[in-house]
Amino acid sequence: MTQQTSDAVLARMMALHPKIIDLTLDRMWRLLDALGNPQNDLPPVIHIAGTNGKGSTQAMIRAGLEAAGHRVHAYTSPHLARFHERIRVAGDLISEPDLTAILDECYSANKGENITYFEITTCAALLAFARTPADYTLLEVGLGGRLDATNVVQAPALTVITPVSIDHQQYLGDTLTQIAGEKAGIIKRQVTCIVGPQRDAALDVIEAQAARHHAPILAYGQHWHVGPEAGRMVFQDDAGLLDLPLPNLLGAHQISNAGAALAALRQLGIADDHCEAAVTRAEWPARMQRLKKGPLVDISGKAELWLDGGHNPAAGEAIAEVLVTMPKRATYLICGMLNTKDIGGYLRPLAAHAERLVAVSIPGEAATLPAHETASAARAVGLKADEAPSVAKALTSIIAEDPLARVLICGSLYLAGGVLRENG
Repeated sequence: MTQQTSDAVLARMMALHPKIIDLTLDRMWRLLDALGNPQNDLPPVIHIAGTNGKGSTQAMIRAGLEAAGHRVHAYTSPHLARFHERIRVAGDLISEPDLTAILDECYSANKGENITYFEITTCAALLAFARTPADYTLLEVGLGGRLDATNVVQAPALTVITPVSIDHQQYLGDTLTQIAGEKAGIIKRQVTCIVGPQRDAALDVIEAQAARHHAPILAYGQHWHVGPEAGRMVFQDDAGLLDLPLPNLLGAHQISNAGAALAALRQLGIADDHCEAAVTRAEWPARMQRLKKGPLVDISGKAELWLDGGHNPAAGEAIAEVLVTMPKRATYLICGMLNTKDIGGYLRPLAAHAERLVAVSIPGEAATLPAHETASAARAVGLKADEAPSVAKALTSIIAEDPLARVLICGSLYLAGGVLRENG
């Protein structure tokens, strides 16, 4: 008899609902009830929403908590190379046997009812967390907040909202205020909310939601401040000032993400030296990650090879800011995107910093934007652009033109995941 694998159970789960995304909590409540409501038995929860920076902020909070000796559960999405990345149980990625067993248990408890892939796998994560002792649980919102499958914890220890911008309009609304309203849906009664840098329109919505729930807010620019200073990072709140190294995650935007993480850690009573670990030890793949091994690195020769999974206009701006700070070197982009994204908005900030873009379709992804459309969009914002049938072919063409190039593979977490599976 062939042994069951997590991939086999996950494949069955994909068929349980005709839509990949269908925002409602009704199916979650039904299955969680059948599983004994594990969401009520979690270690203290820090719930994190936002458009950009959720994963990086979570990684920094986890690094700080673990440096302080705490055991931490962490849930994130999407995964890059393997599904197991989504579920970290008491510090370790969930094992294959444990993942297979808990997925199968959730599949059986669901009894064939409609439920999305993200919902049922979120139930599996919550069940795994409830059964393993830990000190904290970090839950990253999948999409939005108010109706996201993670929004089933009634009394978290803390909520965090990272910068909100325009993305996923087909699900969350066309305006910044509508999207901010969905993100602010994680705010709970009398639970402190850490708020990262926001545009005024988004902050107004978040503050109004917090007021309705009598939830204290600790907002960037009001209750805490963070910024670079003399090659280091300075954080300040009512508890005092922290003079820290710059985050090991690259980019000016990671300073504000670090600020939100530090504000959360201070609220949880974590000591200053462990706060430093939050910014120096955090790891988060496919965020301006330098690739150092694998077949692509082997063919890149003396070229630099970088990877980033950001995919919306704010991510494009953040990457552009990083490129400005890097040592001068001709930069080329290998880009593949989903057809649901604002590709012009993403590429426009990058146009001034790249010699050329080579467009690819994302392998195995039904929603990929065809390479020729990506190339056309790049030309529309002033980038020279060509197409290639694969990332490897794109890299080969760039190296032939400029053996000392800086090459950034970018545009989608799905593209980044494929690269890491082969070059991780």
